[in-house]
Amino acid sequence: MASSSASPRLIQWLAIALLVILADQFTKVLILGSFQLGDSRPVTSFFNIVRWHNTGAAFSFLAWAGGWQRWFFVGLGAVATGFILWLLRKHGHQTLFATALSLILGGAIGNVIDRLLHGYVVDFISIHYQNQWTFPAFNVADSAISIGAALLILDELRRVRRG
Repeated sequence: MASSSASPRLIQWLAIALLVILADQFTKVLILGSFQLGDSRPVTSFFNIVRWHNTGAAFSFLAWAGGWQRWFFVGLGAVATGFILWLLRKHGHQTLFATALSLILGGAIGNVIDRLLHGYVVDFISIHYQNQWTFPAFNVADSAISIGAALLILDELRRVRRG
């Protein structure tokens, strides 16, 4: 793909990532301003808005590691950001792949911002079943990362099927 068309495509992918970051940070500001840590408000029979602080990674992995994990995850996010930017420059013409990477990029940066500002990630979406089963709380950034990961899998399955 010509370099003249690569730049507008990269801007498109970065705009998607920026929208994820803005939505993520906006919702977290709302939660921090309206809820105390541990507060929970039912929305439906299976969905609550909560305020939870996650010092770890997915599913609170390493949450009680003593504090070093904050900087580890910030560094990991920075490395991932650089790698994703490189991939977007190189493969920005692959729409599904680049969309997936953009969602992951926005989500990763959204959570890194939390770690830098607060020392933890603000989670606020709680899905449960009859108070017998509860999925770990998550946020907009986590949702974007999960959707992006699913799109990467779909993209690879489509690539294998074509090959």
